Amino acid sequence: SSGINAEYGEKSKKFNVLVTQSEEGPYMVNQLNGRGIQATQILDASIGFVMERVSFVLVGAVGVVENGGLINKLGTYPVAVMARSLNKPFYVAVESFKFYRNYPLSQLDLPNDDKYQDPQQKGHPEVDFTPPKYINKLFSDLGVLTPSAVSDELIKLYI
Repeated sequence: SSGINAEYGEKSKKFNVLVTQSEEGPYMVNQLNGRGIQATQILDASIGFVMERVSFVLVGAVGVVENGGLINKLGTYPVAVMARSLNKPFYVAVESFKFYRNYPLSQLDLPNDDKYQDPQQKGHPEVDFTPPKYINKLFSDLGVLTPSAVSDELIKLYI
């Protein structure tokens, strides 16, 4: 998703990007700053404090499931809930090859192979599930989609 941000920043108005703390956070901040886009890394715990100041949330995806829900790095779900509670749009940037036929309804429905790096050593999950009701739009190589349109796209891709 940093490619989308960078391209947008070069062609449009100035804006600031807040990057949550993660393995990739420092890399993304450096890449964005290197392209002239103001980016700041913030603590995950500060989401409630900064959410009132943001215009929208844009995240990447590990995968998007049949019902339009999102599987992504652990912590994405609470960010989506916070965004929704403050009426901030929540967008997902995802390539269509990450759409897959699975239909979880909650965190407990995610297969262990998806949740854990080593399914035998469960520990802390690597990802969480964000239900489609928290997602406004998905930006993909197939166009701009609503979560409910993912099912139709999967039918076209797999049949």
